[in-house]
Amino acid sequence: MKACFIGLGYIGLPTAIIAAGRGGADVVGVDINPAVVEKTNAGHLHFIEPGMEDLLREVVACGKLRAALSPEEADAFFIVVPTPFKGDHQPDISFVEAATRAVVPFLREGNLFVIESTSPVGTTEAMAELIYGMRPELRGKINIAYCPERVLPGNVIYELEHNDRVIGGLDKQSTEAAKAFYATFVKGTLHGTNARTAEMCKLTENASRDVQIAFANELSLICDKAGINVWELIELANKHPRVNILQPGCGVGGHCIAVDPYFITADYPAEARIIAKAREINNHKALWCAEKVKNAMLEYELKHKRRPTVAMMGLAFKPNIDDLRESPAKFIVSRVLQGCNNASILVVEPNVAEHNVFKLTDYREAYAAADIVVFLTAHDVFLSLPEDKDKTILDFCGIFKKRKA
Repeated sequence: MKACFIGLGYIGLPTAIIAAGRGGADVVGVDINPAVVEKTNAGHLHFIEPGMEDLLREVVACGKLRAALSPEEADAFFIVVPTPFKGDHQPDISFVEAATRAVVPFLREGNLFVIESTSPVGTTEAMAELIYGMRPELRGKINIAYCPERVLPGNVIYELEHNDRVIGGLDKQSTEAAKAFYATFVKGTLHGTNARTAEMCKLTENASRDVQIAFANELSLICDKAGINVWELIELANKHPRVNILQPGCGVGGHCIAVDPYFITADYPAEARIIAKAREINNHKALWCAEKVKNAMLEYELKHKRRPTVAMMGLAFKPNIDDLRESPAKFIVSRVLQGCNNASILVVEPNVAEHNVFKLTDYREAYAAADIVVFLTAHDVFLSLPEDKDKTILDFCGIFKKRKA
């Protein structure tokens, strides 16, 4: 089995590696970025994911995986490219369409074509019609399905193998063909359905998480006003046998939970009221955090007659990764910098060597130098920092959860 993966990002490359290493497929991974292709062929991962680079080196060394700039003939094709926004949070499937157009010349009778990219309902059907429009002789002769990934950064190897998967074909034969491929490396249960349900399932999973996080974030605003430690409150409330409140943060980030709900609200604006409100609450939390930082800076200046040094701790959207996509922490840092009034702002992200916008500072140096410390991302390395009562601590991610308000 030869598989061609279009897109070597945070999902495409790990899936290609696991398909080659665990599933035994001969894999060619395609990316439009020459630097990604070069690094991949050298056995180097272009992002942080524990254990993944070792697997990459193994499959590259034994010839099971190689990267290229353009597609080639294969038995199975997988579209794993971004789906960004256009306009006012309208899904943009132009990358999915471009990737589909790129593989159409290489499709043959009996091939499997799978979209893994997060997609609005109906995308798989639309790409099928695009394929048949360009290659009418293939109608009814290739297998087309949608199969979303659901993995947690930092635990991708385990989850790619052990998580259940939802696989939706345009017909039963397509569903079974896709299940047969994923069965070569997935130990979880493969749940067959139709393409539209599979597309909505991915969106629903992340919209559900977004709503739950919105409750926690809204609760954190209430507790701040009431003078209650939100971390302690949630811990106690969760002692109830049927209550499971998530942890609040400085918003919601990443290219799943912060994005997927908009794919529902864009197509069903009148019906998706709770989903839309959750997005509003989680976006507001980042604005609220930025205002809290600005107010703390002003209070410090009024009290000490000088501008403070502020350490902004973390840019990633979640702990222990280097992924800054849709990160509320990055938004907050930008917002604070815009209104810093020449204060000294030290930006910290221990998982990124350099950034094209922010000058990065070592987390220990920033913490030692700061008058105000703002914890935005709960990276493990921050847990070793001592609690310094001489500093103003704004803990938006629960580094010092046990500290009473």
